[in-house]
Amino acid sequence: MTAEAPASPALSYGQLVPVTVHFDDLDALGLLHNARYPVMVERAWTALWAERGLVFEGDWAAAGDFCNVVKELRITYDAPVDRHGAYAVHIWLDRLGTTGLTYGFRFCSVDGMTTYARGTRVLVRVDPATHRPAPWSELFRTLGRELLRPQD
Repeated sequence: MTAEAPASPALSYGQLVPVTVHFDDLDALGLLHNARYPVMVERAWTALWAERGLVFEGDWAAAGDFCNVVKELRITYDAPVDRHGAYAVHIWLDRLGTTGLTYGFRFCSVDGMTTYARGTRVLVRVDPATHRPAPWSELFRTLGRELLRPQD
């Protein structure tokens, strides 16, 4: 492939989280399989929340803010990832509402300068018993505000 990944400016918002692409994440052409990008982003978010003391233990009734569902996922692939190894995911919040949020992400080089894919995901926090929208906790909202991207 001759596509080149676009360079990105230095981080001014969000956080860069290291991730590892393993050999078995690559498809038959030796490229990171398209379905693996959202998995890498999910792993980055899990690591970020764990760093901040928020960990999902597998009990949906006690999951709190981790009891959420994906409403929408959009991803654009800018350039191929053609080898396993160290990469990063730049993650941030675009919007933090009462029961929902939109986060942005870039799958990128370890230093954040080269972007391979970018996208957004909309999440809705739900009550584990009713599956109806439920408000984010104050702790989650406080931690989330630290990740908000400045509005233009």
